[in-house]
Amino acid sequence: MIYTLALNPAIDRTMWVEEMDFHESTRVQKECRYPGGKGIDVSRVLTGLGVPNVAMGFAGGFIGEELECRLSYEGVETDMVRVSSETRTNIIVNETSNGRHLLLTASGPIIDPYELGALYRKLEGLPDATMIAIGGSLPRGVHPDAYRRIVTMMKRKGAVTILDADGLNLKAGIQGRPDYIKPNRREMSELVGRKLKSVDEIVQAAEEVRAKGVSTVLVSIGADGMIAVSGSKRYLTTPPRVEAVNSVGLGDSAVAGFMYGLHTGLDLKGCLIHATAAGTATALKHGTARANKEDVMEMVPRIKFKDLSEGEE
Repeated sequence: MIYTLALNPAIDRTMWVEEMDFHESTRVQKECRYPGGKGIDVSRVLTGLGVPNVAMGFAGGFIGEELECRLSYEGVETDMVRVSSETRTNIIVNETSNGRHLLLTASGPIIDPYELGALYRKLEGLPDATMIAIGGSLPRGVHPDAYRRIVTMMKRKGAVTILDADGLNLKAGIQGRPDYIKPNRREMSELVGRKLKSVDEIVQAAEEVRAKGVSTVLVSIGADGMIAVSGSKRYLTTPPRVEAVNSVGLGDSAVAGFMYGLHTGLDLKGCLIHATAAGTATALKHGTARANKEDVMEMVPRIKFKDLSEGEE
């Protein structure tokens, strides 16, 4: 079974306004609520792609119940650890007049030690884990080392591990030697301690990270696509130019597209193409809605592929 893990999931309260006015009241034209958080979004896209999976993490209070119910409504199976503090709510404001987005991210609940222990026991007890995506921010009270421990635990169980985090969380998780990591350009720059501009610079940085025990490094570079460095392979995929209406959750969709490729037996090239297609397809969805299988498959043939190690397309 495929699992996703979001230690700090959320409800994304998404609103559309014509334009923000910081001196007068701003009228909301439309409002929606979506389940959110890195692992949650990965599960939503995987489900849309027809891949059975289970979303795991912490859920607390009325918002935690809403999170689980909304996931169930979308057909996503969940196995959450119930906690005493309330699950967070993020605020996303979209300006229809200019296409700008404002994201207000809440810090999340305080997790007690026994609640974290309950999550560890649940993960240890999984009998059938074949693949797991781990990522996102950590709730208050949880040390970044939790990511190292979780990656190590799941690898010991034989699961393919995919880590999508940033900052200290990413650095800690890498110590567990995950099979895949998927930072974006900024996160990769922070990881190696220098600004990365060119594709060659990103590839070199990925080599340095691989030397720490990560099998494959995937780096999303926005509208320029994605880079994969694995063994002797250096790949670049580039999406078509599109009129994006959403900038939230594109990386999560890319992770889901990559996992779809792994699940269906595609090679690294195929996985990277599907990852890029999924991220691009979600960019065309309003709010924090996510791409479905039809959206992704329509985008796949439009993705350009280049083998950087050979300089050939």
